[in-house]
Amino acid sequence: MKLKDFDYELPKEAIAQRPVHPRDHAKLMVIDRNTGKIEDKIFYEISDYLNPGDLLILNETKVIRARLLGNKPTGAHIEVFLLKKIGYRTWHTLVRPGSKVKEGTEVIFGGAKGKCTRHLKDGTRYFEFDVDDDELEKIGKVPLPPYITKPVDDPNDYQTVYANIPGSVAAPTAGLHFTKELLEKIKKIGVKILKVSLDVGLDTFKPIETEEVEAHKMHTEFYRMDEEVSKEIKNRNGKVFAVGTTVVRTLESWTKTGKLSGYTDLYIHSPYKFQIVDALITNFHIPKSSLIVLVSAFAGRELVMKAYKRALNSGYRFFSFGDACLFL
Repeated sequence: MKLKDFDYELPKEAIAQRPVHPRDHAKLMVIDRNTGKIEDKIFYEISDYLNPGDLLILNETKVIRARLLGNKPTGAHIEVFLLKKIGYRTWHTLVRPGSKVKEGTEVIFGGAKGKCTRHLKDGTRYFEFDVDDDELEKIGKVPLPPYITKPVDDPNDYQTVYANIPGSVAAPTAGLHFTKELLEKIKKIGVKILKVSLDVGLDTFKPIETEEVEAHKMHTEFYRMDEEVSKEIKNRNGKVFAVGTTVVRTLESWTKTGKLSGYTDLYIHSPYKFQIVDALITNFHIPKSSLIVLVSAFAGRELVMKAYKRALNSGYRFFSFGDACLFL
């Protein structure tokens, strides 16, 4: 498959800069994979498509305050972005401006200090800090994707209402549309709500750079799920609704490896036989990204691109704070 087949023109004004309030009042495009029928709804109407016995599976990861602003002893401003913890008080990071940070460089972040211990070939760095994670959380700022150009008024806008396990540097954005009230309504229908977690990394949003889609190498992310959750899935009587591509990758990684936790670099593209997921709730994704490739593997590229074209013509909002799709 050619990467150009997953490209589309996106005007800047279609990229959502702020979430809808209440969360569940975002638009919802419902796409039937069998018939090709497309409907325009409001997100809170998603309960109309769930039935007793169905499973709604959420990613309960929590976004950490991964953006650290500091200064070198010379006064030069430095930004360090936490990507992944690799050891005690040591993190894999992005640094800006990188030209000012060499191995051995120290940076002061308020009441904390960090030291660059390794400069990797890809330009990233290892940083060792003199404080624990809870202190870094106090001085850090909420990370936002580069296409969101202004800070959020409320940091909780970039967390799901069920966020619980710290570890992500980006939100599992499909889940941002749920309110506690909507989840309670869904429970009362007889739907079981289950939770897994996958630590979302920045590479999730990176465009594919290889001309052939299949040649792309997926990043690794850590996932985890409980034994009880796996039993519920194995003994299910209804459909499995995955809330987001991170849940899809968690479930499919588990079926492939049999492991309830671990690192996954599972790259889903056509042709792929999905083992668990029957329906997918997701946002509108970046052109030429692994996310739109995954959704196309689930619903078919032509139908996905048709839905995206309709969304652009109908005023849907794209990306993290944007509107949602339900692929049935």
